[in-house]
Amino acid sequence: MTVRAKMKCFTVTPLNSGDPNERTAQIHLIPVYGDSEENKTWSKWTPSGEVRLFVTNPSAIDQFEAGKEFYVDFTLAE
Repeated sequence: MTVRAKMKCFTVTPLNSGDPNERTAQIHLIPVYGDSEENKTWSKWTPSGEVRLFVTNPSAIDQFEAGKEFYVDFTLAE
């Protein structure tokens, strides 16, 4: 079974890794609020939580922008 949560990118914060050739960022995601059916699939009432990612892949960092919404799927890894 997979649980799908709709999350909004709250912030993309560049981080100083100490290496001028390395690009690092912290990505902060928060749940999308609302009474939509897709929210009800994982949270019966107001969703709460957060996901923080520390990313060092520049092409992955570029996929995130504050204010954009993403689906986050949780699937059991066997």
